[in-house]
Amino acid sequence: MDAALASAVMSRLPAGSTCTTTQLGLHLFRPVRADTPPLRVTGTTLHVGRTTATAEARVTGIEDGRPHAHGTTTCAVCSFPAG
Repeated sequence: MDAALASAVMSRLPAGSTCTTTQLGLHLFRPVRADTPPLRVTGTTLHVGRTTATAEARVTGIEDGRPHAHGTTTCAVCSFPAG
C-alpha cells in the first residue's frame, strides 16, 4: 500500500521532485492469503504542497468489490532545482 500511496503523490509532483513517507496509517479489514482472489489497490492524492503531500489508498477485491484495507500517508516533498 505504501507504494500505491507514494505513486499517487509522485504522479502530482513536478519533474525532478521526489518524496518520502513520513507517516503511514493502515486499517486492515480482511486477511490476504495465498487463495485470496485478485485484489486492486487504488491510490488518490488528496493534497500536494511545497513541503508535504497526503494521499489515501484502498484495497478491494476485483471480483466482489469487498474492501480489504484502507490507508493514508503524509509525505515530505523534496524538490530539486532544474538543470
